[in-house]
Amino acid sequence: MNTPADKYHANTDFSSLNLSQDLLKSLSLLSYQQMTPIQAQSLPKMLAGKDVIAQGKTGSGKTAAFGLALLHKLQVKRFRIQSMVLCPTRELADQVAKEIRKLARTIHNIKVLTLCGGTPFGPQIGSLEHGAHIIVGTPGRIEEHVIKGTLKLDDLNLLVLDEADRMLEMGFESALDNIIERTPLNRQTLLFSATFPKQIQSISESIMTEPDVVTISASEDKANINQHFFHVSDDDERFEAARLLLLDNPVESTVIFCNTKKETQAVCTKLQNDGFSALALHGDLEQRDRDQTLLRFANKSVSILVATDVAARGLDIDSLDLVINYHIAHDSEVHIHRIGRTGRAGNSGKALSLFNDKESYKVALLEDELERTITPELLPSTEVLVKPRLSANMATIQIDGGKKQKVRPGDILGALTAKGMGEIKGANVGKINVFDNKAYVAVQKKVLKIALKKLTNGKMKGRNFKVRHLAY
Repeated sequence: MNTPADKYHANTDFSSLNLSQDLLKSLSLLSYQQMTPIQAQSLPKMLAGKDVIAQGKTGSGKTAAFGLALLHKLQVKRFRIQSMVLCPTRELADQVAKEIRKLARTIHNIKVLTLCGGTPFGPQIGSLEHGAHIIVGTPGRIEEHVIKGTLKLDDLNLLVLDEADRMLEMGFESALDNIIERTPLNRQTLLFSATFPKQIQSISESIMTEPDVVTISASEDKANINQHFFHVSDDDERFEAARLLLLDNPVESTVIFCNTKKETQAVCTKLQNDGFSALALHGDLEQRDRDQTLLRFANKSVSILVATDVAARGLDIDSLDLVINYHIAHDSEVHIHRIGRTGRAGNSGKALSLFNDKESYKVALLEDELERTITPELLPSTEVLVKPRLSANMATIQIDGGKKQKVRPGDILGALTAKGMGEIKGANVGKINVFDNKAYVAVQKKVLKIALKKLTNGKMKGRNFKVRHLAY
């Protein structure tokens, strides 16, 4: 059952919920009086024991929502692991554990244990032997404990996946599967995610029972896409127009659609020569190069992807900021499909299209499709040419080891965030992709040198792996 936020009109006082006096007292001490939209919609369902999928970004109050749900369900006198929260990074796990402890401040003898990578394994075994009520941790380290038998989940009755989309994009799907298959079937499951990619739908269907779905922001809406059209006279002016538009719209992720493979490579090469962070995607690429190109664009270590329509099939980037149609698409449906890749998950998107006199008939067809008159706009002033070219914030590191060498995302994250040789936080690490014999991790450029040093000199699975920075 979907529950749009704008249709919710119930009492938003925490006191209206069926919570214990201890929890209500904690809320009062924390000055939590009115529920946020995600709390108002999801808490009554969670307190009733239902499985819930909720869209919630940082700052939405989701941690307090599921924290109250698990504390409400907890039987303090049963000193067994009853609830577990899985988070993508150690920093988030620490924040979640801290919030749960704050909410439980008026309830005596509740033990919350954090299990994350990047810290010694041995002391965690000792802590587990002493017992706990609630486990908060990262998938890699939790998986390691359940496989080795140091973490028993037989008494678990509530499982929370926090920032599920982030865990999936960091490559933790296999770890999640291994953990979840070791939990009781009759547990309650809560899934929180900022976006809803196809993987979220798939995983929810396999691990949840008739979940209620709570959505806060609107889903993809073509009305959120601002379209602008620009007339050009020839190919030289077309490239110059694209360059001006890129400089005038410095965003993280742009796809430039071209109609031919030759044109795609030519435009990409010109952009690279002009100092832009760009890669080409077309049918002449070998599969390995295609995979690496998509991976680097998805993890934001490249900011511009120049692509043909055929090559871009299957491209699923939820946070695409800008689409540029270098030529108008051959038919209107393709145009709609192109621009639909921006403005997702309730965000506003932008699509910029270039056309010349020969393409006027395509523009006329688009006017019918869009039910609007298309009036060409003025291109940005050449003054933008003095602006610096946008450089991608992330860098991709290739590791010459993968699944066959038993390398997991948790091993890579743990190696990067381990103490020594400089500090790297989980927030500095982007997507992690592990394949049979290779792995790739995106890190912020400001920690690239430290990351290369840690991965080169540090050990994973008791051995060293060759690593290199993927540059142009």
